[in-house]
Amino acid sequence: MRIEILTDADAVARRAAAFIAELARESVAERGRFLLATSGGTTPWLMLRILAGEDLPWPHVHLFQVDERVTPAGDPDRNLTHLRASLLGAVALPAENLHAMPVDALDLEEGAARYAAELRGVAGSPAVLDLVHLGLGVDGHTASLVPGDPALQVSGADVTVTVPYQGRRRMTLTYPVLDRARNILWVVTGADKVPALEGLLLGDHAIPAGSVRSERAIILADAAAAGFQARSG
Repeated sequence: MRIEILTDADAVARRAAAFIAELARESVAERGRFLLATSGGTTPWLMLRILAGEDLPWPHVHLFQVDERVTPAGDPDRNLTHLRASLLGAVALPAENLHAMPVDALDLEEGAARYAAELRGVAGSPAVLDLVHLGLGVDGHTASLVPGDPALQVSGADVTVTVPYQGRRRMTLTYPVLDRARNILWVVTGADKVPALEGLLLGDHAIPAGSVRSERAIILADAAAAGFQARSG
């Protein structure tokens, strides 16, 4: 795992968009497509707005979700709502290349199984994504893998459904598919993330993020989130 520390959230978003664009071009040149899974958050929405202005081979990009809240379509708590506003309205991504989590399914477990099958249909069996973008919560959660949730123990499925967290159940990718990804991009901003980022860098299994495989990961953090490095240096 390597870390780049940038001045602020805007610089992180710009660097992250450039990183995604470069990797997309490389993946399409090497394998004919780019399989990306994205998470939500304020800085990631800015990242995606910037990404919309990058030169990407969009017809060859497949876009998946890392996690999604169980909310009605169009709800502001739903990541897809922001994904559409930040990126999808501005790029030529084919409709069939958007793979939204079916959180409106009457049977959420069946919906998770269906999404796992969709992953396999595009990304192979077992599914291998080119890039997974992850965020980091102040409690050390990533995706919707949160402290104490049974989802942390799922090893035989790539997608699962959580118990309620912050008032919502969620659908999320699990450790197995995260760990198979060719690349992991962590986007971490804000002074409230200092303890969690330190735990991530240490591989602290006491926080969910610390259990994600790290050898193919890059962290883009702002100076506020990386404040502990200044203290230790």
